[in-house]
Amino acid sequence: MKELYPLRGIVTVLNTPFTADDKIDIPALKKNAEGALQAGVAGFLVPAMASEVYKLTGPERLDMVSAVLEVAGEKVPVIAGAGETDISKSEKLLKSYIRIGCKNVLFQIPFVNEEQFKNHFTQLANTGPDMIMLQDWDASGYGLPDDLICNLFENTGAFRCLKVETIPAGAKYSRILELTHGRLNVSGGWAVSQMTEGLKRGVHAFMPTGMHNIYTSIFRFFLEGNVDKAERLFHEILPVLAFSNQHLDISVHFFKRLLFRQGIYETPCVREPVLPFDDIHLEIADKLIDRVIELEEKFRK
Repeated sequence: MKELYPLRGIVTVLNTPFTADDKIDIPALKKNAEGALQAGVAGFLVPAMASEVYKLTGPERLDMVSAVLEVAGEKVPVIAGAGETDISKSEKLLKSYIRIGCKNVLFQIPFVNEEQFKNHFTQLANTGPDMIMLQDWDASGYGLPDDLICNLFENTGAFRCLKVETIPAGAKYSRILELTHGRLNVSGGWAVSQMTEGLKRGVHAFMPTGMHNIYTSIFRFFLEGNVDKAERLFHEILPVLAFSNQHLDISVHFFKRLLFRQGIYETPCVREPVLPFDDIHLEIADKLIDRVIELEEKFRK
């Protein structure tokens, strides 16, 4: 029988820190991961969309995963993102992750039709990961068919986690939990802006970026039964989510600037191509960051 809920809590997606000359700053990445562990995160996802994954080379991805594995040790799972549009590249990347000791992986598979998706999924699953998380991404609709998800879950032992990133997400959380009788570990990603709704629907984990102390506190308050306190703290960060969730690039700019202002990253640099972050963005971001830093300190463990 599959282990229920291998992830429960906040699984943080780590931004990629870049030096001024566009190299990955591994010490800064480790510093971010160490702070997240101290805050009580339940795991790491790296590299993923918030990590600018499609702008990273294969060796850079492996360096990042290796660094986070070193920090996490046996404390929490590290999930390596294997997003690629080319299946042969995904397969090669997965084998490399497993070779360096990371056997928890995220599949981000382009959907053309169900037969294509199943074949792609099966080929990647045959690389031998211990735990598969499947990303259900659709910025404009309902994402993968429910019956496809359930079929893959019932027939693939390693498939134990689903990351739902659909519009809207709430109803899908509930449907998948009901259809799998609560056995499939369900996480929320981009829809963390509906975090309290997800908690009430029974979502097991959330995958936001940054604000480690705030997010872990919201989750902990809710589990302790202090729903009002969880909701009040969540409402404190809604302006941040409204601003940063305009676009993935805006989110990356914002959270890297937060990490820079916190002294965790040496620069707020992002890798081109990227949407601009202009003076008005900066003015709004810095006011929001002032508030986030205050809250992070207040809820630091």
